[in-house]
Amino acid sequence: MRHRKDHRKLSRTASHRRAVLRNLVTALFQYERIETTVEKAKEARRLAERLITFAKRGDLAARRHAARFVMRPEITAKLFGTIAPWYEERNGGYTRILRIGHRLGDAGETAYLELVKTAEQKEKERKERIVASEAREKALKGSEKKKEKDRKAADKADETASEGEKPERGGRRREEGSPMPPGKKRTRTGVKTG
Repeated sequence: MRHRKDHRKLSRTASHRRAVLRNLVTALFQYERIETTVEKAKEARRLAERLITFAKRGDLAARRHAARFVMRPEITAKLFGTIAPWYEERNGGYTRILRIGHRLGDAGETAYLELVKTAEQKEKERKERIVASEAREKALKGSEKKKEKDRKAADKADETASEGEKPERGGRRREEGSPMPPGKKRTRTGVKTG
């Protein structure tokens, strides 16, 4: 029987367990989805849902209580400013656990722990991702065009230079007609004595 045995110990001391759970909850609020073992996800879910309930209250005492547990102040601000308003109409069930199989190394059962979002929020995020990827592609194409333009300008400068000699591009070069000194071989990195 498990009377009065409320949590999982996760094979850690109390201080280590608290640190692990604080890190997991902070990462959950930062990235909105984390991958971990099922047992850690279940423990982190309990604490994350309590903190979201505190954030929905929104008063100074709730903010101080959450700030004691969440590791970074900017994540606490995100919790109160962004995440809590998502769940104004909801009484619990702010997170979900999706099992994804076993790890290859130790066969530990892994899962995603994520914040539940509405269809409107998901659609908005999808549109933002599309806009960001298009902007990235546009910037990449612009940089490729610039590189091509610079390359053409360099080729044109080479052609306009006198036909007998090309401009130096750094380093000393061996004269065209001079043979390799005896006892030396040409390698990729330079001349090897041998």
